[in-house]
Amino acid sequence: MASFKGQAEYSVDSKGRVAIPAKMRNALSPEAKNTFTITRGFERCINLYPQDEWVRREEEIGRLNTYRAETRDFIRSIMMWAEEVTLDGQGRIVLPKTLMEFASIQDAALIIGAFDHIEIWQPEAFKVYQDGIQEDYPTLAEKVLGM
Repeated sequence: MASFKGQAEYSVDSKGRVAIPAKMRNALSPEAKNTFTITRGFERCINLYPQDEWVRREEEIGRLNTYRAETRDFIRSIMMWAEEVTLDGQGRIVLPKTLMEFASIQDAALIIGAFDHIEIWQPEAFKVYQDGIQEDYPTLAEKVLGM
């Protein structure tokens, strides 16, 4: 399983292509085959899952109880945005126009390593998101990791 770390800001060209940082590309497992599934994030960002991680996500989704309306709503919400993208020879992917609009990405993208996936944000939107986090880092760590 890949472990993505760090952040980098890159320009987005007129065709919607953005580079994935070399250190994140190097973290890909061979099973990913330089391919990702790209979909909407929970916030106004784009999530990028390596192919092998996405297979695990689909298995998890496949075990959900589709008799529940919330489950069907969630499956539709994540899968209707999902597309497969492959790194080109220059380490770039093409961001689907619908996802660029969802995340308000135009000329620049902030690429963030998020452990098992990569998040792509409009840089100013990420700053606004960070400024809105209510907990400071030590308090958040204690709540999430503390016993």
